[in-house]
Amino acid sequence: MNVKDFYFELPQELIAQDPLEDRSASRLLVLDKETGATAHRTFKEIGQYLKAGDCLVINDTKVIPARLFGAKKDTQAKIELLLLKRREGDVWETLVKPGKKAKPGTEIVFGEGLLTGTIIDTVEDGNRLIQFHYQGIFEEILDQLGQMPLPPYITHQLKDKNRYQTVYATHEGSAAAPTAGLHFTEKLLKEIQEKGVKIARVTLHVGLGTFRPVKVENVLDHHMHSEFYMIDEEAAQTINETKAAGGQVICVGTTSCRTIESAADENGRLKAGSGWTDIFIYPGYRFKILDGLITNFHLPESTLVMLVSALAGREHVLSAYAEAVRERYRFFSFGDAMLIMDNAEERRRQILDSQEKVDENA
Repeated sequence: MNVKDFYFELPQELIAQDPLEDRSASRLLVLDKETGATAHRTFKEIGQYLKAGDCLVINDTKVIPARLFGAKKDTQAKIELLLLKRREGDVWETLVKPGKKAKPGTEIVFGEGLLTGTIIDTVEDGNRLIQFHYQGIFEEILDQLGQMPLPPYITHQLKDKNRYQTVYATHEGSAAAPTAGLHFTEKLLKEIQEKGVKIARVTLHVGLGTFRPVKVENVLDHHMHSEFYMIDEEAAQTINETKAAGGQVICVGTTSCRTIESAADENGRLKAGSGWTDIFIYPGYRFKILDGLITNFHLPESTLVMLVSALAGREHVLSAYAEAVRERYRFFSFGDAMLIMDNAEERRRQILDSQEKVDENA
């Protein structure tokens, strides 16, 4: 399986640079994963595909202002840091630019000395371990000095950093947002719950994999970086009960998908717990729990395009992406969304017909 098999042409102007004023006003391309049939909706209509007994799985991770700009203590040469994951205490694994200026023993100063760091080791892929020093509370200092780590393809400055957070973001620790969740408003989530759809909250702290392109030709040679996840007993029980009762489990985003698929046993039962996952989902993978997926449009030749291709088939996905390009959908983090599931339009018709009968009898 070659990485080039997942390439598609994407005009630069379709990369969304700014979030919409109304989160749920984005467009929604609905893809039937069995037939490849598509439909065009708005995200506000997502509830028309969900019914009582279904379960929506959301990733409640919170993005930290993980991008820091500092200078070497001795030469004042500028250095940029991206915090990837906390190893222990005040030691973090980081991505450093330029790397050649960041040898072990290097001291870096941020915010006129409000925060300092010492590089203590070089680890996998050239990442650096840094020991931070400060007075006070690290999170408060980071909030003061750090910037939101927007992907490199977004060149505009973000006016409101909360727009790179989901409305349900809770547990701090991500270097990037689980962007499929950015389309939800509190109002839309409430409407979905009032229909009898359950919400299961899991946590996966998005790390380096979001920023690393696939650099090998053979997909099977690619190595995913590990990310930390947490699933509590309530979420596991909710998802297991949904499957047992015949409901659909729809994940919001590839991170939610990777979380539950990592923690599922071979019988498709989800286990509560926490740990590190480097699961790589590509065509040929057999999903244990997930039935449907809400996701954004991803980069060509990325592991995320491979994941959605595992769910709906490479040909169906690339055909849908080509249609999205023709229809001028907005791509990537602040772009539009896809819903991938079986018999999507038939399901929608049944749900709307059922709602009409309820309204008539009311």
